[in-house]
Amino acid sequence: MAKEETKKTKKEDVYDASSITVLEGLEPVRKRPGMYIGTTGPEGLHHLIWEIFDNARDEAMAGRCSHIEVALLPDGYVRVADNGNGIPVGIHPKTKVSALETIMTVLHAGGKFDNNAYKVSGGLHGVGASVVNALSVHTKVVVHQDGGLHMQEYNIGKPKAPTKKIGTSKRHGTVVMFKPDVEIFKEGINFDWSKIVNHLRQQAYLVRGVEINVVDARGYDAKAIEKILDPKEDDAYFVKEAGLDVPSMTFFFEGGLRSLVAFYNRTQKAVHKNIFHTDKEYVLEKGSADANQARNASVFVEVALQYVDDINTKIVAFANNTYNSEGGTHIAGFRTALTRTINQYAKKNNLIKESEDNLAGEDVLEGLVAVVSVKLPEIQFEGQTKAKLGSTEAQAATASVFAEAFSEFMEENPDDAKAIINKGLLALRARKAAKAAKDSVLRKGALEGMTLPGKLADCQSKRAEESELFIVEGDSAGGTAKMGRDRRTQAVLPLRGKILNIERARLDKMLASEQIRNLVIALGTAIGDTFDISRLRYHKIIIATDADVDGAHIRTLILTLMYRYFRPLIDGGFVYIAQPPLYKVKKGKEVHYFYNDDEKNTFLKKEGVDISEVQEVEDGSGENEGDEEESEEEGEEGETSAKKKGKGDKEKVKSSKIHIQRYKGLGEMNAEELGETTMDIKQRVLKQVTVEDAVDADKIIEVLMGNDVPSRKTFIQTNAKMANIDF
Repeated sequence: MAKEETKKTKKEDVYDASSITVLEGLEPVRKRPGMYIGTTGPEGLHHLIWEIFDNARDEAMAGRCSHIEVALLPDGYVRVADNGNGIPVGIHPKTKVSALETIMTVLHAGGKFDNNAYKVSGGLHGVGASVVNALSVHTKVVVHQDGGLHMQEYNIGKPKAPTKKIGTSKRHGTVVMFKPDVEIFKEGINFDWSKIVNHLRQQAYLVRGVEINVVDARGYDAKAIEKILDPKEDDAYFVKEAGLDVPSMTFFFEGGLRSLVAFYNRTQKAVHKNIFHTDKEYVLEKGSADANQARNASVFVEVALQYVDDINTKIVAFANNTYNSEGGTHIAGFRTALTRTINQYAKKNNLIKESEDNLAGEDVLEGLVAVVSVKLPEIQFEGQTKAKLGSTEAQAATASVFAEAFSEFMEENPDDAKAIINKGLLALRARKAAKAAKDSVLRKGALEGMTLPGKLADCQSKRAEESELFIVEGDSAGGTAKMGRDRRTQAVLPLRGKILNIERARLDKMLASEQIRNLVIALGTAIGDTFDISRLRYHKIIIATDADVDGAHIRTLILTLMYRYFRPLIDGGFVYIAQPPLYKVKKGKEVHYFYNDDEKNTFLKKEGVDISEVQEVEDGSGENEGDEEESEEEGEEGETSAKKKGKGDKEKVKSSKIHIQRYKGLGEMNAEELGETTMDIKQRVLKQVTVEDAVDADKIIEVLMGNDVPSRKTFIQTNAKMANIDF
């Protein structure tokens, strides 16, 4: 009997030919959208716009388009229009349907595979338009071409009907309108206007002579603009032409990358006056008898740079006008050529003595702001999101073109060259000093638990994946946190006051700060060129500061340190911000914690309490726990106000059944309250720190923490109304 039972197999355990799933058409995109757009969060949502815009931009790069418009419309729609040649609408010989339908519904179909159609293109896999179509509940494409007006609509990537001619047109170009599917983008269809504007502004610098419009018509009445979207109306091709009173911006630049570098440095103090710029075609196969073949075997390289009075580096990379957030082969070639060319000029002109060390790569990168752009016909990216260029020929092309041009630049501008080299020499001396300081602090064994900071209350566990480090503000909060923690997995490190602003501090000065030194040793990863994330002692680093202006400042200082010197911790998802409650509301024996006024007020309304009747508890009212110490202090005008030592502000309502306590700092909570609300993994609320846009993050940190006081003042004045200062 037992032998017979072993032969029985559950149906779900069978693995045979019938177990193989074949996804057809655009089904793979909806099944695994992350493979095509990176994420289904906000980045992936905006990636849909970039994919359609890139198609229009490629028309401009081919010299067939002078105007592109991206419009945000009501009900989550996006409309991208260009005056290029228009997507072909003839019958495709292989698919037997229109070329338009083929492009919109078949993966790896497009004109980017034919070098005669596009000499240079940001598209690589031919999946952009079809992916957008697959991830949208509704898509409409209108093509103005050869005097005809053609249209096709789709629902979740499937055509509603064949491509049809719906009229005549004097225009030429393509209009794509799509509505992302909320079933895919579950975080909501919320397009970020500033993100879109910044991206398209950047593209306008890269494609000289092309006008790019951005229109935000989301707040407009949908029915009122229905006529504008009617493809039969020639005068409504671009939304901007309709004269709507809606936010819009227009970008048109002739200066190319030189203008982009000037834009990046508009708030910085330049080390040298002239911005270096070069653009040149590098032929890979010289001497070819076929001119077209030689043309197709070339790389167009454009580089612009300027050094500023800063210790940070900003290198922005593009390949075929697609932003490469992770760099790639062109950046590798640029960095190599930069270091070699500067050292050669410095030695030749005796700016560096023969006995001295050459400038290292990190020395010549300090204070550098550069934009590197390459264009090549056969391009290879690492992944559909195009974050990193993989084309090997781009490395040699960039290094050769840049080295020759930059050498000439320094010869022709000796004052600029001297300033650049002096900047590098300053970085070299600082690097040596920082190394000496670092070696004295991060000596062998210091990160292995032998000399951990005295104020660090370490956890018992030695397993990093279950260990947490709470970075708290001050000894008072530190003492409370130490009593309220789970000693097995939670460590507490109190920092005294505001740590050093490291935005413009070198490593040697940083490590001279006891607070930063304690934090570096506690983390265990080391810092600088010896940073090793595998030695991280805690897989959750939780920043817990008070809910007031000082607490926000301290949190910003710590995040600046993390962003500049421990960026892999943020990228790896190890950094969090604690969210302690603002209110404790006690109703009889029931205790409720609320994190904002809305939550508290909603609860009070539910309990039938008139919020307008909430009053401050008078001193000695006896309506709070008996162990809460209270005292009276004189106000500025001699009036008596209720204060509580180490326990936070109190409010009461006329109903004697409900008592409200408002916390202003972690030290005002007792150990049980802090442990229950902020440290208990079952009840606490943590916010994970991420960097959605590294360029924008770098800019904000630079403005808030750098030396440019006017820019910081402008930022504060502009955003003051959005600040929550009622802590």
